[in-house]
Amino acid sequence: MRPSIIESALERPHPGWIEGFKMAEPLILAYGRGELPEFPAAADTTVDIVPVDHVVSAIVAVLAHPPEAGEPAYFHVSSGDRNALTFRQLYDSVRAYFDAHPFQAGDRGAARLPEWRFPGSQSVERLLVTSERAHKVADYVIGHAPRSDRARDLARKLDQQGRRLEFLRRYLDLYREYTQAELHFSDARTLALFTSMSPADRERFAFDTSVVDWPVYLEQIHCPAVTAPIRRLDEIRSRRKRANATGLRTLAAQDDPQPSIAAFFDMDGTLLSSNVIETYLWMRLQELGGADRFAELSRMAAKVPQLVRAERRERSAFLRAVYREYAGARLADLDDVADEFLTDHVLSRLAPAATRRIREHRRAGHRTVLITGAIRPLTRPLSPLFDHVEAAELAVDADGICTGHLASSPLVGESRAAWMRSYAREHGIDMAASYAYADSHSDLPLLQAVGNPVAVRPDVPLFRHARRSHWTIVDWASSGSSTRTVNPAGLGR
Repeated sequence: MRPSIIESALERPHPGWIEGFKMAEPLILAYGRGELPEFPAAADTTVDIVPVDHVVSAIVAVLAHPPEAGEPAYFHVSSGDRNALTFRQLYDSVRAYFDAHPFQAGDRGAARLPEWRFPGSQSVERLLVTSERAHKVADYVIGHAPRSDRARDLARKLDQQGRRLEFLRRYLDLYREYTQAELHFSDARTLALFTSMSPADRERFAFDTSVVDWPVYLEQIHCPAVTAPIRRLDEIRSRRKRANATGLRTLAAQDDPQPSIAAFFDMDGTLLSSNVIETYLWMRLQELGGADRFAELSRMAAKVPQLVRAERRERSAFLRAVYREYAGARLADLDDVADEFLTDHVLSRLAPAATRRIREHRRAGHRTVLITGAIRPLTRPLSPLFDHVEAAELAVDADGICTGHLASSPLVGESRAAWMRSYAREHGIDMAASYAYADSHSDLPLLQAVGNPVAVRPDVPLFRHARRSHWTIVDWASSGSSTRTVNPAGLGR
């Protein structure tokens, strides 16, 4: 007994019944979501579908009428010979169903249905290959774009398009043989068996596929049946999304401290909209006059491409290259500059939402930790917010003059996670219950070290990882009243 493509029941045990998804469902659902722009089939090609209850009834009938021993008989349970359904008819019925009962595309309303023109397999393949190449180029560009809300939005859309292209490639390759095989199966022997049965058996064990009204079957039985569980799942996801619209879960204040929980915060790009080059200039420009300031800015601007390349190769090499610029400075003077000139500026650049979150952790009794590659003098304005500050230490000579080197290796990448685990063991911290906040893909080990990672205004690679991992993503912007300047010390003069 050879059935063709088995789909939902026509009548028994009830219209639309079937266990699991079969061949046509992924295509129907993808079309309804607007994700199947074209299909590599000729409009007049037959798609041979048979309801599952017809297949079961035919099996029972064949078992009740076995052939003679040594004389095998083949029974096709199919529809193409006497009640052909073409891809054009299938498309028209599926489109009519979704026109009347569309999927919702989030806030955009109903999903937009593609209009198939059936240009042929080769045209569809060329279109797909061109789209795959364009996506690869766009993915490279957005992966190297400066971080911004627009870059993250484009990355999200590009990822959606990438998943759609992967879906199309997988299913077009899978279904190509079906669409190109111009085969018709005769069910004459199956029909003869059916007509030989008694009227009562023909009614109870129906498998005459010529009685199927395809528009009625597709629009009123099959499509409603296969979309119903998806619509329920979409509603659950929608409710969950609305419930989590605020992003972070509010932390309740605790009368009894919870020292076993810690919150680890990165600084540059997470708490502050700053970077190590900018903070170096904060320190350096305050001691220079107008012409010298311009010369220093020009010198650093010329070094930016080299520093960017260093950061892409190795974050620690980038930090060391920047911190060599501090050679010759007196460390005590850097502390004084931070205390006298930078405190107000740093606090004004601190994202208000970040301040609230840090204080929320403190009220909850959590241990707050700042872990940053910035030099320690730059963290002095923020130290009252944290129980511990782990920052880069500039090496000095016997006279307290910076040598241009660090006292120890900077905490970057996996070394941050290793330090966090060591700190947790020392202080009895439960890392699975703890939190971490960071903005860069280079901070991935830091975020993965805790049970509650939060990506803050992430770069595109971290944004993508956070979405795949279902991490919380928040947008902590600096105060609108903050001043963006590379010489904040000059504002105080």
